[in-house]
Amino acid sequence: MQPNLFNYNLAEIEVSYKTNVKASERKQNITSKDAEEVFRQIWNPCMELKEEAYILLLNRANKVLGWHKISEGGIDGTVIDPRLIFSVALKGLACSIIIAHNHPSGNLQPSKQDIAITERIKQAGKLLGIQLQDHLILSNEGSFSFANEDRM
Repeated sequence: MQPNLFNYNLAEIEVSYKTNVKASERKQNITSKDAEEVFRQIWNPCMELKEEAYILLLNRANKVLGWHKISEGGIDGTVIDPRLIFSVALKGLACSIIIAHNHPSGNLQPSKQDIAITERIKQAGKLLGIQLQDHLILSNEGSFSFANEDRM
């Protein structure tokens, strides 16, 4: 006998993706510089105050479907959870993603944690068929691209 679901106190899960941008008007994202430009447009203007992480979702034609703020942390760190990244990527039907976080200190060199999370996200993406194209580290004075440094 099948249980009557209405007898249980359950939360409804809603998944939505809404766009008001025509496919022909989407930014084509090819290089790390293009991605940096997009991230800088959406980033909190106070990049030197606290660490944050964002994601860009891309379709098969490498056009930006949208963006999402993944996390907001403190002065010297933020939690980048692959489950949150891929929940957004799956909802948005992304074929690939680019992630970015900032270093308020201005130091653009990736930390051991930055390297480790990049590898975790890359491996999770392989399992789900969603390629991690790049991981950018931003500061007010520049950027570091894992892809450009052959660290992907």
